Amino acid sequence: MTQQYDIIVVGAGHAGCEAAAAAANMGSKVLLVTMNMQTIAQMSCNPAMGGIAKGQIVREIDAMGGYSGIVSDVSAIQFRMLNKSKGPAMWSPRSQNDRMLFAAKWREMLEQTPNVDFWQDMVRSLVISKDGKRVEGVITGLGVEFKAKAVVLTNGTFLNGVIHIGEKQLGGGRTGESASHGITEQLVKLGFESGRMKTGTPPRIDGRSLDFSKMEVQDGDDCNYKFSFSDATQPLKKQVPCHITYTNEKVHEILRTGFEKSPMFQGRIQGLGPRYCPSIEDKITRFSERERHQLFVEPEGWNTVEIYVNGFSTSLPEDVQYQALRLIPGFEKAKMFRPGYAIEYDYFPPTQLALTLETQIVENLYFAGQI
Repeated sequence: MTQQYDIIVVGAGHAGCEAAAAAANMGSKVLLVTMNMQTIAQMSCNPAMGGIAKGQIVREIDAMGGYSGIVSDVSAIQFRMLNKSKGPAMWSPRSQNDRMLFAAKWREMLEQTPNVDFWQDMVRSLVISKDGKRVEGVITGLGVEFKAKAVVLTNGTFLNGVIHIGEKQLGGGRTGESASHGITEQLVKLGFESGRMKTGTPPRIDGRSLDFSKMEVQDGDDCNYKFSFSDATQPLKKQVPCHITYTNEKVHEILRTGFEKSPMFQGRIQGLGPRYCPSIEDKITRFSERERHQLFVEPEGWNTVEIYVNGFSTSLPEDVQYQALRLIPGFEKAKMFRPGYAIEYDYFPPTQLALTLETQIVENLYFAGQI
């Protein structure tokens, strides 16, 4: 078993996969360490790529040789170009994707990339030089030590992750997966500043239980757009529609009954949330004058009935989520596959990084992605 690498990437989400591919394609020998080989490039939240500002980033990554554009095109089930009323520089490509196909294609492309090795394990600590100035490798939960010239941390939401559903708290980096412990504590001892962030995800619904006739149809664009500039992909010929529906005052009333058990309103969540993705309870509080909020009913793939309810991110108790959902037009007989939840996790303020994303405290240590 090879113990020496040029670069070790810790975490196989979007950022980690791109970091591993970029380093390998530039000739470095790379080890990609992930806690679960079956969840490489898992779309943790909505099954979509791009959108306003984000779509431009996917195309920029593609232009530099990254894989996200190709993977997004191959796994797309719908494609739309947002901001078409503005100038071309503001046009923002967005794809709805098949969640399982997206992850499978990412793994396939990584496995076909020379110089990328994989190891399934949790990294519990970094190997730091005796003078405390350089990273030299990692030590895993199994006690295996890998040496490297550089380490890239792309841990996402897994560092001391806590899942919140109402008054319930579960340790985890994502539903059904363990949190990662040890790295934050070590970095803080080395002088790093850490904080807590939170994000959330909506419940997943059985599409067979929905009445789509009560919703607006949102078709993809009839166009030749795609993300990748390469000839490796083609524009979509066949597309799957999404749908639009709305909350109402009755939905809001039910949601408010759960506020006394809300981890956000009761102070159990200390982390900051992203302003561009507020929870439904946050929206009905901050915009109390609004009688309804738009929801996008998004399919999770070509061959699944699972539905993602975009706009209904929540950490309220599961029974409150269920009651509120059934008051939404088209959701009167809705069945949940799983409730929405909030996740709180450690992050490191980016002021501790150079423009190269190398940390200012420890040489050859890089942070990327959600961390």
